[in-house]
Amino acid sequence: MHGLRKVVVTGLGCISPVGNDLDSTWTGLTSGQNGINTVSHFDASDLPTQIAGEANGFDPETRLGAKEIRRMDRFIQLGLCAGLEAFEDSGIDLERVDRNQIGVLIGAGIGGLDTIESTTRLLAEKGPRKVSPFYIPSSIINMVSGNLSIMLGLRGPNLAVVTACTTGTHAIGEAARMIALGDAEVMIAGGTEAPITPTSLAGFAAAKALSRRNDDPTVASRPWDLERDGFVMGEGAGVMVLESEAHAKKRRSRIYAELSGYGVSGDAHHMTQPAPGGEGAARCMTSALRSASISTDTIDYVNAHGTSTPLGDLAETLALKTVFREHAGQIMVSSTKSMIGHLLGAAGGVEAVATVKSIFHQIIPPTINLHKPDPECDLDYVPHASREVVIRSALSNSFGFGGTNGTLVFSSITS
Repeated sequence: MHGLRKVVVTGLGCISPVGNDLDSTWTGLTSGQNGINTVSHFDASDLPTQIAGEANGFDPETRLGAKEIRRMDRFIQLGLCAGLEAFEDSGIDLERVDRNQIGVLIGAGIGGLDTIESTTRLLAEKGPRKVSPFYIPSSIINMVSGNLSIMLGLRGPNLAVVTACTTGTHAIGEAARMIALGDAEVMIAGGTEAPITPTSLAGFAAAKALSRRNDDPTVASRPWDLERDGFVMGEGAGVMVLESEAHAKKRRSRIYAELSGYGVSGDAHHMTQPAPGGEGAARCMTSALRSASISTDTIDYVNAHGTSTPLGDLAETLALKTVFREHAGQIMVSSTKSMIGHLLGAAGGVEAVATVKSIFHQIIPPTINLHKPDPECDLDYVPHASREVVIRSALSNSFGFGGTNGTLVFSSITS
């Protein structure tokens, strides 16, 4: 964000289908671990799609009390645990900072569907007197930010973003803007989602958005593969601590990377389909690069939206070619969704965390399941195995229903 205060990443937290914390998720992603399986949260046998990326083994009691857990939908629990991990990872001492200058911006694309579904059934079966007084605060999206603010006593900006599958990216980007403009010194930002419920799976399946490879879930998410047939739903949360560079250096913090650019755009085309040729995505990436004030040839890696849908993967490929032209063939592009599925509102958060880790460790996670490359998708998608490479700057892309697009640019602090 050229001309404004520099924003850096000092803390990371993550829960995903391949790990219940940052370290296990990163190990899972770099080793090509697959987190997709048959749904176990409920009986999905009567649904067209019966597979998903569940955060199995996630235990909210590692960070939250039993009383709190009962009053929170799963998406809030995931977001809070990832947020608390990121805050601890940052090493911020609350006794040595101004809490009025620390805020929270964590969003979700859908929110408390499980709570909404169960409460609707309860109302129909037993009447309104059985509805919990915690029904609303346990299911609305801004309560992730609200609860984290209360738990840590953070009195800075407290808000949420809701932009479908671009939510996590927009949350991080808007939080960075607040720091760059001087509205806060520190922001805890990201996305969370727990969408694996009967109505959610049924709704996305009815829209023909989901893979129906129920007989072989481990290969169902296959971005850029000729035989891709839709995305696989996942759950989890990705959260990071952003700080003004001056604030981070003053407390001698470890800095993972700089958040150097942020772009947004709208397709103005269709509710669910990308604009032809990825035109909206291309404008978004161009805007992010302009914001970072860096040239296209300094981008070494793109953590792609890469959902494994026929139209989406092609549109993103074409958008990358439009933006990077002859340099597109030299850029490494991978989709961590091949391993964990599409986490909807949490996707941008988890993928931004993965992108920052890639820069910090100079390792790119692979795209797995790319066995029959689509001839129209002909970039370097880092198939099958991770790579140790030099990464100066990287993009993290997210695109959502309604034609909403977001791109983050992260840069190495040594570049």
